[in-house]
Amino acid sequence: MEETRTVCVTGASGYIGSWLVKRLLERGYHVRATVRDPRNKKKVKNLLELPNANTNLSLWKADLAEEGSYDEAVQGCQGVFHVATPMELLYQDDSAGNEEIDSTTLNGILSILRSCSKVKTLKRFIYTSSTGTIGVQPQPPLDEYTEDLWSDVDLCYQHKMTGWMYLVAKTTAEKAAWKYAEENGIDMVTVHPSVVLGHFITPFTSFSTDTATVLYTKDEANKVLLKVLHGLSAVHVDDVCNAHIFLFEHPLAKGRYICSSHIINIFETAHSLRLKYPDMDIPTEFEGLDKPKKIIPFSSKKLMALGFEFVHKNKDVGDLYAETIESCREKGLL
Repeated sequence: MEETRTVCVTGASGYIGSWLVKRLLERGYHVRATVRDPRNKKKVKNLLELPNANTNLSLWKADLAEEGSYDEAVQGCQGVFHVATPMELLYQDDSAGNEEIDSTTLNGILSILRSCSKVKTLKRFIYTSSTGTIGVQPQPPLDEYTEDLWSDVDLCYQHKMTGWMYLVAKTTAEKAAWKYAEENGIDMVTVHPSVVLGHFITPFTSFSTDTATVLYTKDEANKVLLKVLHGLSAVHVDDVCNAHIFLFEHPLAKGRYICSSHIINIFETAHSLRLKYPDMDIPTEFEGLDKPKKIIPFSSKKLMALGFEFVHKNKDVGDLYAETIESCREKGLL
């Protein structure tokens, strides 16, 4: 796909979206970055200052809640990277219901797919899904989670675990997207990152930074994240974005791809951070949190079999956490 040089990135001001724009610009792509408000200088300044932004970047106003909002931004594009997602669902309580889920993630992806249906130049649609659409199982697999699995939505409603609305929304949206793409002849590939960590360029915090700094700050409000994180998988944001571009460019890419390189053992991570930040008295024991006998990984074998290589796989999880923490410190977010 060497001739495909114009692409659109939704949610371009977010944690993953902004780094993806950075990498695309470095590779010579012309990038149409969609944001809710291009006039919001605080949110777009970091994008406008990226190398090659003067010549290869344009900002477009678009909103997932508005039908047809992406029509103009995607016209003439060979690729669309749909990264935007309403992360606020991760923090919703039990009072919210199906209407809120449907009005955000589900309707949003169908809206942008309808916009893409009108684009004759489109070669591939890359959707940023999540391992959350895979990992909620009544009986976890013995060895590893793979792309063949789908999260059990009924189980989410039953247990209402932390972030359950986000899990339901992403799973429901992805299934609907696959149905639409197949019925309308759209070449769609989905990327499933685990917990995303690493350096970032946004000027504000996110769920990713909250997960990375909870041990460092000992923030009581985010303490619940320790139980959520323990036993999950993680990946560097740079590897996630490189995987997006790799799957867009690779002619044989097809279907769903898990993008995950590390396992989060919160006890080992805490020990690593305690050594890196001896003055912070980082705890290494956690009340109500047991050490599991076995942590089941999310497998990236399918992605690697296609030829993808994780640049940051040799770092330990503590390094990924520390990199995120340092990025927060540099921006005065801690």
